[in-house]
Amino acid sequence: MDLEQKIEAILFWKGEPVSRKKLSEILDADQAEINEGIEKLKESLNGRGIALLEKQDEITFGTIPELAKLFENLQKEELKKELSKASLETLSIVLYKNGASRAEIDYIRGVNSSFILRALSIRGLVERTLDSKNNRRYIYKPTFELFSFMGIKSSRELPDYEEVNDSIETSAQNLAEELENEPS
Repeated sequence: MDLEQKIEAILFWKGEPVSRKKLSEILDADQAEINEGIEKLKESLNGRGIALLEKQDEITFGTIPELAKLFENLQKEELKKELSKASLETLSIVLYKNGASRAEIDYIRGVNSSFILRALSIRGLVERTLDSKNNRRYIYKPTFELFSFMGIKSSRELPDYEEVNDSIETSAQNLAEELENEPS
């Protein structure tokens, strides 16, 4: 399997921007090899609906500008639909934890939550902010619009807040311990 395919798979799996440096670490390749793999990936995506987006040192997948109207219509349709069970589950974790990383949410739910977090963000229910403790990851937090819609002033007003929050915190601590104990 060549480097281009590996970069493509990582970007797809992550579902969020990845730095060239991080790709270099993950793939045990030097920066020149990573840059060459990225250029090959860009070329292979020409004429397709997906493009490689770059901002400073980070890259991610996005759609081509010619499809903007299509996605605008899909977004309007999506916003009219009720939230799915998976969306409500994810939103509950974000609310009760009052902010969680994607890794924490994925661990608690047992599945990848990238697309659901994106959909919740598009709806204005969660916002993504840089983690103040680790600037290599993001935290998903409930928005003021969500609090307003729910008629609450803070997450602490949610039913059984303390009990549920403790349970979620225990899961988050288990994740942190697992990550610490993973061989490098």
